[in-house]
Amino acid sequence: MNRATSKAYLGIGSNLDVERNICSGADALRETFGEVHFSPVYRSAAVGFTGGDFINLAACITTRLQPLELKDYLNALENRHGRLRNTPKFSDRTLDVDILLYDDLYLHCPALVLPRPEVLHYAHVLKPLADLAPELIHPAARRRMDELWGNFTGDRSSLVRVDFPL
Repeated sequence: MNRATSKAYLGIGSNLDVERNICSGADALRETFGEVHFSPVYRSAAVGFTGGDFINLAACITTRLQPLELKDYLNALENRHGRLRNTPKFSDRTLDVDILLYDDLYLHCPALVLPRPEVLHYAHVLKPLADLAPELIHPAARRRMDELWGNFTGDRSSLVRVDFPL
């Protein structure tokens, strides 16, 4: 069966062995999906717990995987990078890769919510996405990503753009 392709935007982050995990995760995405577009990379303070700073970025892929299949693939990728599943939601991460947007799909099921609510609430999620796809319309907010970032009232204080070898 030849499925149509979809565009998915991913959020990527790590605060443990950052360079190795982010670079290895990016390489795995390229190997699986071919051309991958990456945003600039940002450093930000941990949110919701006391821990080391995170490195965050966004990526855009084209895929034939359906959303839940893509989530399973990303979970397996995280697991290969030592992701522990029995930790609190806000905790250190070797590699965290989340689907932020999948085409203009709305999905609300126990396994996956799209668009991912964090896009509108956290600078470390919204800013890389706005840099990567400024004209992209958020399907729920119905506004461009650069507009959403321009009007963002959340905490931007710890977000710093960094050079990072991708």
